[in-house]
Amino acid sequence: MMLRLWRNALVSESGGKPPCLFGWFAFAGLTQTFPKMVSSTEYGSHTWELSLTVDHELEDAQKKQVLQVTGDLHVGGLMLKLVEKIKIVQDWSDYAFWWEQKKCWLLKTHWTLDKYGVQADAKLIFTAQHKMLRLRLPNMKTVRLKVSFSSMVFRAVTDICKMLNIRRSEELSLLKQSEGTLKKKKKKDKNSKEPATEDILNLSNSPVSSGLPANAGLYSKTMTPVYDPVSGSPASSTITWFSDGSSTEHNCNILALSHSTCSPEMLAEMYQPRTLADKAKLNAGWLDSSRSLMEQGVVEEELLLLRFKYYSFFDLNPKYDAVRINQLYEQARWAILLEEIDCTEEEMLIFAALQYHVSKLSLSSETQDSTCESEVDEVEAALSNLEVTLEGGNKSNILEDITDIPKLADNLKLVRPKKLTLKAIKTYWFVFRDTSISYFKNKESAQGEPVEKLNLKGCEVVPDVNVAAKKFGIKLLIPVADGMNEVYLRCDNEDQYARWMAACVLASKGKTMADSSYQLEVQKILSFLQMKNWTMSSQAASEPENVDMKPECFVSPRYTKKFKSKQLTARILEAHQNVSQMSLVEAKLRFIQAWQSLPEFGLSYYIVRFKGSKKDDVLGVSYNRLMRIDMATGDPITTWRYSNMKQWNVNWEIRQVAIEFDQNVSIAFTCLSADCKIIHEYIGGYIFLSTRSKDHNETLDEELFHKLTGGQE
Repeated sequence: MMLRLWRNALVSESGGKPPCLFGWFAFAGLTQTFPKMVSSTEYGSHTWELSLTVDHELEDAQKKQVLQVTGDLHVGGLMLKLVEKIKIVQDWSDYAFWWEQKKCWLLKTHWTLDKYGVQADAKLIFTAQHKMLRLRLPNMKTVRLKVSFSSMVFRAVTDICKMLNIRRSEELSLLKQSEGTLKKKKKKDKNSKEPATEDILNLSNSPVSSGLPANAGLYSKTMTPVYDPVSGSPASSTITWFSDGSSTEHNCNILALSHSTCSPEMLAEMYQPRTLADKAKLNAGWLDSSRSLMEQGVVEEELLLLRFKYYSFFDLNPKYDAVRINQLYEQARWAILLEEIDCTEEEMLIFAALQYHVSKLSLSSETQDSTCESEVDEVEAALSNLEVTLEGGNKSNILEDITDIPKLADNLKLVRPKKLTLKAIKTYWFVFRDTSISYFKNKESAQGEPVEKLNLKGCEVVPDVNVAAKKFGIKLLIPVADGMNEVYLRCDNEDQYARWMAACVLASKGKTMADSSYQLEVQKILSFLQMKNWTMSSQAASEPENVDMKPECFVSPRYTKKFKSKQLTARILEAHQNVSQMSLVEAKLRFIQAWQSLPEFGLSYYIVRFKGSKKDDVLGVSYNRLMRIDMATGDPITTWRYSNMKQWNVNWEIRQVAIEFDQNVSIAFTCLSADCKIIHEYIGGYIFLSTRSKDHNETLDEELFHKLTGGQE
């Protein structure tokens, strides 16, 4: 109404003509609210200032640079403008922009600043993608090399392994030591000095380390440096494939041979887990394989650990894997010495004897001699025993699968633990068929109904052996509705134990004795028992006084406290009688094989809280199963096999892992000792490794790995 009155008043004042639009706005007092209109050309020319930091080594050059940019400028153009303004002549091809606030690289040079969301307040650093990093290898040697800080960790580890000549890089990853594992060391090393520079192996001049593409041949069987299968030393005719000089041969020897033993003082300074909670700290620091080092807060010259993360060692070959076998042996050795994995006194002496033998051969010049055909055959036989296959891996021979499945039938002793009374031991007639054990009162009643039938698929099989005491037991933990049913079987001799133990191990994985790996498993068990079965010779009895041995270097501190030095020396020499004829590489392989035979082998521990539970439990992640473990007692509660897994996912908002198995079994848990992404990656990683086959090319399906492990946060 008021506007109409104003309009009528204006019309009357203008002699009956409608007022102009500007006059109306002027009358209303609204002319100041509209800015001056500009053309599209003028609008497009508007620029804004972007502050950039150049990370270069020239101290006298200006680090801070300010450029006038527009939102439609692509990252490649920004690089060009910056380099032109710096006016420093050098190779800038390895440089890229790092966005400090968002912790990300701007690697897509065709993207515009607007597409990335870069505005005037962004802090961009123009820095090299390859930086120096210190890596502590499983043999405790530290190497210094250039690594890509912009590539995903999975790709960075692949490049590192090419530099170190380690095949199957997918089995390794980078580990950041957690604060819990460093506390003890910090207290003891308060006044100690940093290790000398000479202790660090500098590989910064390697082609890959310099940011150049690696020779693809380093990863193929035809161009990989060939090693002596007995001594593990690089063959002189192929040393040039690894690099370009005598220094490289020295580096190869350092990585492929065990050069020194540890001292008791060194052991005392290192972190030794005492409980399952302590062991969980060891696995909390694995880096995310789907993100770069820079994105995970790793800085230049930082010390990380390079370790075998996945306990699935595929296609070990001493002709090409001397470095890999040695580093694997060293990781197993330190796990035994630091008691990261439990073993019996008898087993500890076997490990000590093998270490002593390896250390003797490594120091001997005789290991550099030409190979012996018989020894090579022994190594090949040991390799076939070593192969760890997952469900879903190589299938056994079709002809074997269609034949009748063999069975075992024997008199065995059944031991059932009772809560308030002594163990009940009784002899029954046992029949092992498919993946089940049935037992009867006697052989004559085997045609009728069994007393009980035990399905071993998915069970835990634990050896209970003392060769000296002629004790050959098999402990079976069979999953039931309310936990695990515990059953002990007692065998009469080594041969019987090896056959039944091998059948139980295969049955727990869902395989039968018709599988081609059954006989290999039997031979592996017999070989391990043979190493334990030693007798003290008169020569060995007189040797302790004459042998220059530091037994404390070969056993864990627990046994150093239990026995005197002379006693340990005598017992190690006694056990050494059975391994003294082995070649260097064979001794390492036997050590790895014995490590794999331990009940706790391959378990990585995490503290979790299961959905619906009021207390914390420990989750053991292995190459073929997940295991729920009572945190107080260490007893397994339930086991779930990957072969029975239907799907798994992560609720990233509440950080909860949910897994579905066959027969409508589902679990969910949150991880308390580490990020749930680590467990998610472990599960996906093991499933990825189960897809490997010798029939395929050696190139990895990196995209599949990231699909299985990456997650969607």
